[in-house]
Amino acid sequence: MAPQIGKPAPEFTSAAFTKGEIKEVSLRDYRGKWVVLFFYPLDFTFVCPTEIQGFSEKIAEFNKLNAEILGCSVDSVYSHKAWSEGALGTINYPLISDINHRISRDYGVLLEEKGISLRGVFLIDPEGVLRSYVVNDLTVGRNVEEILRIVQAFQTGELCPVGWKPGQPTLGKA
Repeated sequence: MAPQIGKPAPEFTSAAFTKGEIKEVSLRDYRGKWVVLFFYPLDFTFVCPTEIQGFSEKIAEFNKLNAEILGCSVDSVYSHKAWSEGALGTINYPLISDINHRISRDYGVLLEEKGISLRGVFLIDPEGVLRSYVVNDLTVGRNVEEILRIVQAFQTGELCPVGWKPGQPTLGKA
């Protein structure tokens, strides 16, 4: 069962590869910040690096919004390390290992029969409440610009019409 909008996001603690080292990462570590948690199927695949690198290229823009990026797959932390130190290149946020599939299952993105995650992206507010999520099948990547726009829209605290962009008028208070 997927988590519910407006309810606390499922907590997790797991090993991650970040900034050249393996360390433990917990959702609690990010309280007080917006979190963009995204799941991808596997390391060393085709669509996944385009998303992972796309988020990494935009990390400064997310950070300006008090938002952190967390990537997660069912791979081991050692697979994340090998990929990052090889073909993937430097990534500016943690890649979390969900080798036991608990995080993917808790967020409702695990394909049990394949043992991999769908492409899910979850927006969690500074209080740990789930505000938005989108889940794609395996073949189609996400648009990082759109995810950035959604964070900006939520941060207005106002009603935002379709296609709203920063600097445009909102529809007022919710």
